[in-house]
Amino acid sequence: MHLTALRRDLAKTIAPALRGMENATAAEQSILAFSSEQSTNQPMPEDQRAESAAAVDALLRDVRGRQSAVRALLDDEEAGAIPFVGSIRMDAGVASAADALGTAIGFDLQEFRAQRNAEYAFNYLRRKVEATGVFVLLMGNLGSHHSAIDVGVFRGLALADDVAPFVVINDQDAKAAWSFTLLHELAHILLGATGISGGALESRIERFCNDVASRLLLPAAELAAIDLKGVDQATAQRLISEFSQVRNISRALVAYRLRLAGVLSEDRWRAVSGAFREEYLRERAERRERGRETEGGPNYYVVKRQRLGLALLQLVRRTLEDGALTPTKAGKILGVRPRNVESLVAEAVG
Repeated sequence: MHLTALRRDLAKTIAPALRGMENATAAEQSILAFSSEQSTNQPMPEDQRAESAAAVDALLRDVRGRQSAVRALLDDEEAGAIPFVGSIRMDAGVASAADALGTAIGFDLQEFRAQRNAEYAFNYLRRKVEATGVFVLLMGNLGSHHSAIDVGVFRGLALADDVAPFVVINDQDAKAAWSFTLLHELAHILLGATGISGGALESRIERFCNDVASRLLLPAAELAAIDLKGVDQATAQRLISEFSQVRNISRALVAYRLRLAGVLSEDRWRAVSGAFREEYLRERAERRERGRETEGGPNYYVVKRQRLGLALLQLVRRTLEDGALTPTKAGKILGVRPRNVESLVAEAVG
């Protein structure tokens, strides 16, 4: 998909998403953003919504420019189209779409769950996805933590190009939610539908992609393993936490699925979800405080490589070595200064 067509597709999906963000009630935002433990039941102030919408628009322009440059490089290499992009329609049903997506990326649920924790499970899933030709980036700000974008506004993005599809995940979200977001955005690509996720879900396609991702990570039959009859809230939270931890998925996703199954009432679901949110925010604040007390912090290049993904780094390294890409253009694709490109891609080996 060339830049003009990409702009046209984004225009169809971004505007409704931003309108949804601005118009959604607090209930809609909390119900529909169920995969994240950062979801809130409080409506966003109007000035903050406008600021966040502008930030999302700026991020989209950035990603769109990078994707266009990557597409041009792949066209020069005469890369073929990726077969599963746009290979299925919604009328095939959630089950068929989930099966098709799992097959396309070689997803093994047991291997996913065997990873050390949710972040390692995401890394496993990301490797599978990038091996198919999809580029997966972690981006949650405009270059500094001061411009962080709230996950209630922007959770993920899919650019459903048939040669250079991009998925962007807001890394401000809880790591346990990243895998769900990646699969949700991949469902967009499977449908050939560029889209942005965040705020209220106005369209049927957003609900469909949620259902596909949820089915892959948590088969419905497994919910019977959680017995919450007669237990107090603290016990319910503990059981949900234990259930989600061994499966490397978010507690918020499990709680929402239990609500849909009728195991949790809406009031109890809201109470449990609110408790999970408060716990997550408290732990995040503690981690940040510990980080400020630690000298040096994480290595710049390690962090950048994690955010950019091996697939993009390998492409840039290969085309630099072939002379098809200059350090200046490479820096634009990677979002770094030209002088940092060589060190950044030095370890990009498969």
